Amino acid sequence: MGKRNLILLAAVGFALMFVVGSLYAGSGFPDMIRMENKAYSAHTRAIVDFNHLKHVETYNVGCGDCHHDGEGKPLSDLKMGDPVQGCIECHTIPGQMPANLKKEMREKKASREEIAAKELEYHAESIHANCVSCHRERNKESDTKAAPATCNACHPKE
Repeated sequence: MGKRNLILLAAVGFALMFVVGSLYAGSGFPDMIRMENKAYSAHTRAIVDFNHLKHVETYNVGCGDCHHDGEGKPLSDLKMGDPVQGCIECHTIPGQMPANLKKEMREKKASREEIAAKELEYHAESIHANCVSCHRERNKESDTKAAPATCNACHPKE
């Protein structure tokens, strides 16, 4: 084997080592996600332990079913291990939209779309909209109540 072929073989082997290593390292995601966020000084309900693995493997939920872009469009091209931002990065106001603000917007004849857009600025509103709407849809499709869609079902008293 010539020197040139040896160098080429070594280069290919070296490149393969990085490709395989990066595929292995980038294929993981956390099995469980504790939905605790430092943006909140205190939590008024029990923290949800979100079983990411079960949603992906058992319920066949795709990445784009939960993760979306700045316009709310699914990030369907996400793959396991791709970096994603936490909800709080875009839905920056901790908690839920204050009732008096909703009332004020209704009194000013704001459209449902305007109110919904304002709600999504709030972290808890965005998470609840994402999770609960999906759970309700799944329950309707399966004619069950298996996917939790009420406060206490997701946030049981500790």
